[in-house]
Amino acid sequence: MVGDPEPQKNYLFIDGTNLYAGQYELFGPRKYLNFQKFIQTVEDKLKLKFNKIYFYASYSPQPKKPTAKEKLYLKNEALFYKSVKDTENLFFFKGYRSKTDKREKEVDVKLTVDIVHLTHLNSYDQLYFISEDADFAHALLIAKQLRKKVFILALENRIPLRFIYIFPTILLSFGRRKNLKRIIKQNMFMLMIRLSESCINRI
Repeated sequence: MVGDPEPQKNYLFIDGTNLYAGQYELFGPRKYLNFQKFIQTVEDKLKLKFNKIYFYASYSPQPKKPTAKEKLYLKNEALFYKSVKDTENLFFFKGYRSKTDKREKEVDVKLTVDIVHLTHLNSYDQLYFISEDADFAHALLIAKQLRKKVFILALENRIPLRFIYIFPTILLSFGRRKNLKRIIKQNMFMLMIRLSESCINRI
């Protein structure tokens, strides 16, 4: 109908390495989060659509002679990232690991710069963010100062305590942490949504 307001644009930014580590802690080496089902479920629960998803990660270095445990981990990681890459409207930025200390390179800087850049371009209306890393707080505060709505999405085992008093936080729970209700009760800005086991794939 003529005159109807345009729907809000929702952008989701994800610290992918952090998300992978969190889901690995929750589900272990023989299960992994199906990213496509995960996103669809979150969209359904929040009654919105992510117009674009920006995902930043780096793959673990492969040992020359991996143990059986390392092989299983690498397989788990590869399957998880494949489910990420198969997702629609997703930009995947692949960083790298230092050859000396194996630390992740480029990912945090690229994620921070993209948030600030796209905010200044007025590319979106609402920003959703997944990571417990407080280093991204300054980029998110810039978005907030420029009148963007900023929301934090957090796995139940990766609650960004530095963010919850600044931005509305939505906990994504699979029911594996017992004290979530107490945590939410203590923090009025937090909301919890339950996700089902259908989001999890077995190896």
